[in-house]
Amino acid sequence: MREIFTGLPWWMKWVAVPVIALVVFGGLIASVVGFVIGLLFKVLVFVALVGGLIYVVRKFTTSSSSRSDW
Repeated sequence: MREIFTGLPWWMKWVAVPVIALVVFGGLIASVVGFVIGLLFKVLVFVALVGGLIYVVRKFTTSSSSRSDW
């Protein structure tokens, strides 16, 4: 493989080959990146909902316990 790239000009190695790779694998790369971003968004929403639920439960349990102290 190294012998093939040795005789090529620099623009072929650093411009043409990456562009061809992006054209061929661009859809795959985009779908993987989209999946990862979607997964991170879902994890963020899950963490926010669980945090909000914990906040609400603690708020109501502390307020109900303080009412029973009266």
